Amino acid sequence: MKFYLIAIILLILISLFLYFQNNKIDITKYSIKSEKVNNSIIIAHLSDMHSKPFKKVVKKLSEIKPDIICITGDYINDHAKNKEKMFDLASEMVEFAPVYYITGNHERRLDNFEEIMQSLRESGFNVLLDEVATAEIKDSEIDILGLDENMADHKDYRARKAGIFEYRDMKPYFEELNKANGFKIVLSHCPENFEGLKEMNYSQYDFDIQLSGHAHGGQFILPFIGPVFAPGQGLFPKYARGSFGERPKLIISRGLGNSEFPFRLFNHPEINVIRINNK
Repeated sequence: MKFYLIAIILLILISLFLYFQNNKIDITKYSIKSEKVNNSIIIAHLSDMHSKPFKKVVKKLSEIKPDIICITGDYINDHAKNKEKMFDLASEMVEFAPVYYITGNHERRLDNFEEIMQSLRESGFNVLLDEVATAEIKDSEIDILGLDENMADHKDYRARKAGIFEYRDMKPYFEELNKANGFKIVLSHCPENFEGLKEMNYSQYDFDIQLSGHAHGGQFILPFIGPVFAPGQGLFPKYARGSFGERPKLIISRGLGNSEFPFRLFNHPEINVIRINNK
């Protein structure tokens, strides 16, 4: 009897620990200076919600008071789970600030992709599929390139890891962004594309910041070791969290939800808050 009681207590403690690991939202702050903005602008960067109707996100946005919200893919998972709840959540988020959204690999696996995109537009999202949008925020021009990298299948991950994946040339879209005069943001689901590609890396182009997700922070973050695994990068991925470079600068979100793997470890859900100040 005593053994069963101890086992039950341990099970409850483990369950509480995992709930905390997967539901406490961390706010990670970044500060960038630029002569292209006239006033301080706050960007909330969200990624990889995976159909989790996370009401805590709304509470956090009410505290952050962003001027722009950027979502870098996998908002809805490949089974379209909770899609109506996610549309309702989208409608709540756009009450805080304009939302600019790109697809991830999960949306690209949806059979009803176009229907989902239309519903997100009707919810208020600015859906960017290889296109540039311009926003006027606090007397400043913000130019946002949203890339639809369309790497959907698991065989794509294996090919990327093996170095035989055939990447799309995104140069025409960066050239379109280059025509703009404001503060330039690139939304890309896959962070490793920033400088991990050979001839086609994004860091060679002229822009200010790239926002990415996809890696889920490595899913597990082990003390003294770091992130454990990311699709497309494999074990101990380099591009799983934090930032890289100065200008252009890559900022990676650890994401807010989970996909096939059900939990995180030492890797809380995260919202990045990027403040752009006048130089």
